[in-house]
Amino acid sequence: MVAVVLLTACSSKPPVPDWQMNAHASAQKAVDAYLGGNTRVERLEWDRARAEVARTGRPDLLARLELMRCAALVASLVPGPCDRFEALRADAAEAEIAYADYLAGRLEPSRVPLLPEPQRKVAVTGDAAALAAVQDPLSRLVAAGVLFQTGRANPAVMAAATDTASAQGWRRPLMAWLVLQQQRAESAGDAEAAAALRRRIAIVAQGAPLR
Repeated sequence: MVAVVLLTACSSKPPVPDWQMNAHASAQKAVDAYLGGNTRVERLEWDRARAEVARTGRPDLLARLELMRCAALVASLVPGPCDRFEALRADAAEAEIAYADYLAGRLEPSRVPLLPEPQRKVAVTGDAAALAAVQDPLSRLVAAGVLFQTGRANPAVMAAATDTASAQGWRRPLMAWLVLQQQRAESAGDAEAAAALRRRIAIVAQGAPLR
């Protein structure tokens, strides 16, 4: 959602300004690099995207960009505040503020209608069926990450998130969700499930180290 809004912000039918195309391309590369486990490329592309958006002098657009990064972190079970967005909160639009609060697991129910459509039902019901109905893989992972932060990630949610990351070949969130499942299996005393998850983790780890 944020990527689409960023690409279309301030646009009037062609031509699309260069900064929009450049920012969108770099932001997408940054997200892909992060999910794939390549932090070096991720940082370079975020810097490029920020530089392009900064050309507009608009903090609201920069806030949207920062939410893309924070959403990828939530999808990968990385805790912590969205500091770069918070620095821009005063100039952010209401929809972006609601989305940031959603990512942080503190969205008030009355503000759910401000969320991107794919996230709304998951935010209300918190069940695996609503999660499975989210068509976009990254949006599904983000929703699963929010459910985890709010203590609603049951085994079906964790399995759906793991399957989504696996199908996309997104090593960073896949490793995070597998480790979470392994810990839950060990806590439950399910040695067989824990061993199977360790084998999957070992396969993911055979690739280039997450960096």
